[in-house]
Amino acid sequence: MSTSAVHAAINALVVRFETAPALDGVRVIDGPPPSATFSEPDRLYVGWAPGAEQAAELSQEFASAGARRRDEDGLISCYAEARSGDEDMALCRARVFELLAVVEDELRATDTAPDAPTLGGAVLWSEVTTGSLIQEQGPDGVLAGLVFTVAYRARI
Repeated sequence: MSTSAVHAAINALVVRFETAPALDGVRVIDGPPPSATFSEPDRLYVGWAPGAEQAAELSQEFASAGARRRDEDGLISCYAEARSGDEDMALCRARVFELLAVVEDELRATDTAPDAPTLGGAVLWSEVTTGSLIQEQGPDGVLAGLVFTVAYRARI
């Protein structure tokens, strides 16, 4: 029996985003940025966000009398980023919100993906709950970033 669903939930998010047709060309990164540089202007981090003190948070409680199962509520830190070599902040900002829209769509149940909110059975449900926009302008162009949280509930 697993002691937490956070590992499976992060893995499922990474796989789901890596295989999403709408995220083709977007670099999906599991955890913090590696030391390597990327050529892709659009990036999606799972289990990391700038300034976040943790990759994920979890809390558990007994699911019912008898202490046989536990419910786990979790929060996974994520970050979407769009970069541009020019000064068009509006374009980068629009793009980063497009990335968030794809993430939200990937977590919604549809006729072709009824198990999307469960992350393929890793959790009972998941959803995007919070977000914070970051905008930067530098000598190499502009950057729009969106720190967001994927919340879930699991039974373990």
